[in-house]
Amino acid sequence: MSSDYEHIEIPDEGEKITADGEELSVPDEPIIPILHGDGIGKDVGPAAQKVLDAAAAATGRKVHWMEVYAGESAREIYGEDVNLPDETVDAIRDHRVAIKGPLTTPVGAGFRSLNVALRQTLDLYANVRPTYYLDGVPSPMKAPEEMDMVTFRENTEDVYAGIEWEQGTEAVEQVREFVEEEMGMDGIMHEGPIGLGLKPISEKGSKRLVREAIDYAIENDRDTVTLVHKGNIMKFTEGQFGTWGMEVAEEEYPDDEVFAAPDSLWEEQDEVDIPEDAVMVEERLADAMLQWMQLRTDEFDVLAMPNLNGDYLSDAAGAQIGGLGIAPGANFGEGRCLAEPVHGSAPKRAGQNMANPTALILSGRLMFEYMGWEDTGALIRDAVEQTISSGKVTYDLERQIEGGEKLSTTEYAEEIVANIETLS
Repeated sequence: MSSDYEHIEIPDEGEKITADGEELSVPDEPIIPILHGDGIGKDVGPAAQKVLDAAAAATGRKVHWMEVYAGESAREIYGEDVNLPDETVDAIRDHRVAIKGPLTTPVGAGFRSLNVALRQTLDLYANVRPTYYLDGVPSPMKAPEEMDMVTFRENTEDVYAGIEWEQGTEAVEQVREFVEEEMGMDGIMHEGPIGLGLKPISEKGSKRLVREAIDYAIENDRDTVTLVHKGNIMKFTEGQFGTWGMEVAEEEYPDDEVFAAPDSLWEEQDEVDIPEDAVMVEERLADAMLQWMQLRTDEFDVLAMPNLNGDYLSDAAGAQIGGLGIAPGANFGEGRCLAEPVHGSAPKRAGQNMANPTALILSGRLMFEYMGWEDTGALIRDAVEQTISSGKVTYDLERQIEGGEKLSTTEYAEEIVANIETLS
């Protein structure tokens, strides 16, 4: 198969996934871009591929992987100044569905986050992270099995939009002068060096995220969608997110399908008469939600929130079920999916064949389910859970399990593959 890519090789076999709007057409042998990523990505990527290949084969399908590059791998191939090649973005856009490992962005070094750049460029506006307990995983919680929550995090705006000005620059002083003199905000900012940024939250970004969360709840028989924000303080940004979100619930769905809970930000909903089988949409403050996730875990199903809150709360939820090493995620746009683990690149563990690939494997499960391969996804979850419950795990889990058996990254993947073969 020919291509206009300079360094990306398209497999000789397989077909593209295509889409009509959000409706995918998925062949039995799709071509799927894979970006192994930085740090431990080079260890967990190949391990995850083995598991995903085995699950696909067990359900009568085959993936033809197409390697694409960003971060360290891009700099090695395209040059030291190239972190995210245009052809990587084009390949993911062209093929609709892709999976990636963790990418490193140096802190405070002036580099734009590669993860954020991919999400914004491809308009992958919903970061979706299902958080559920796998039997056998060590957890600090008394009842981790009560956690079965899906977070929808707005992915393209908020303070993560990257609209910032560095301290000491002419630009930041121009912004300060405008805010203080033209907008009448004098006396709020401290004198001296300062960094400034904008927090855009739009009607379009808010409503399409909440709409996606409500649709998910309806399709998956979930009881509630909770809009999480700090609108009591940031009234015109996060407060407006809540207002726009409730407008979606009130105006776009029939009352017997979606119930917009009145005054839910301040009052309990125990006495509210909710139509039978309707999804209840409510609001909660972000700081309070951090405690409710622990104290009333089983009361929450789907959470929808602005970008920064979504990052915090989804990571906190992941800790309740054993940590980010097993926490999957995916980014969704219109007819597009980029699956990725929640954890980072952990460079100190890179190249040692010891990192836990579970999060990337389960992210692959999300990708397959997005493609309509629900049976493949279910097989992956069952095989992963069976492996962990047997005590055969990577070092991070083994040290917390009495009588556990420590496996390398490769050995752990092979154990999951063996369980796939047993279960299928």
